[in-house]
Amino acid sequence: MGEIFSPGKLMLTSEYFAMDGALVLAVPTRLGQEFFFDEKPDQKSLVFWEAYHQNKLWLKAVIDYKNWQILETNIPLSAEFILTTLKNVQSLSETKFKSTISYHLKTNLQFPADYGLGSSSTLMNNLAEWAEIDPFYLNSISLGGSGYDIAVAKEKSAVLFQSKPEIKYERVNFDPSFKNELIFIHLNQKQDSREGINFYKSKKKSQKLVDEFSDLTRNILLCNELENFSELMLVHEQKISDFLEISTVRDRFFADCPVFVKSLGAWGGDFVMSTKFNGFKDYFWGKGFTTIFEWPGIIR
Repeated sequence: MGEIFSPGKLMLTSEYFAMDGALVLAVPTRLGQEFFFDEKPDQKSLVFWEAYHQNKLWLKAVIDYKNWQILETNIPLSAEFILTTLKNVQSLSETKFKSTISYHLKTNLQFPADYGLGSSSTLMNNLAEWAEIDPFYLNSISLGGSGYDIAVAKEKSAVLFQSKPEIKYERVNFDPSFKNELIFIHLNQKQDSREGINFYKSKKKSQKLVDEFSDLTRNILLCNELENFSELMLVHEQKISDFLEISTVRDRFFADCPVFVKSLGAWGGDFVMSTKFNGFKDYFWGKGFTTIFEWPGIIR
């Protein structure tokens, strides 16, 4: 079988404002999603789909791609999403799902689904690479979103990303001298990013504010001192809190924390970033947050 891999991502800056063209800094994670593929000239025009989660099978489906019908599955709703996505692949590809061969396709998500590291974006990028199509367009018609996560999956690198006036991105070497002081804490729940995006879209925003987040991203990328980095993170977090009229994650959970705590991606779940301090593990464990990664353990 052929194999493709896309890494997950963590969004360090701009969050919701990425939708309006603010410059984003995002980094790839060590864990991601594997995609295995094989083609059989059996004249049956079938897709045999198997999805694994940390090497445990959770979804099986047999799809007739001539008629786009699900013939067998254990989870109908998830199989419908796969069918729709593969139908989109067919519409964009010059070669896939155009004949009578059958496809044996297998995915393996390496990280827990509630980590919010990009289970969907890694799938979109893997499918696009396999079908030799534009991953940003496949993601747009299948899921939506700014596309920064696709850029990370595609480049397998830290990126600066901008969605407007058109998608553009570049690989960057984000390797701060203080990286070993940074930590990432999981909040024990997955945030619904679509719900957060819809809430953000309902609020009026200015180009000036979008530009302020782009400037913050540039300054954060060039930062070479932890103290300055921490100050920029506090400013960034407060700006979004003021705009959304939502308390910061620090105010809600870590009011007595002696260092910055910053949300990553959709607010309310997934990971937050902070920095080491004396007794930091006991502090976060004592508040019920026991999944803590240091930079080398999670960042690719």
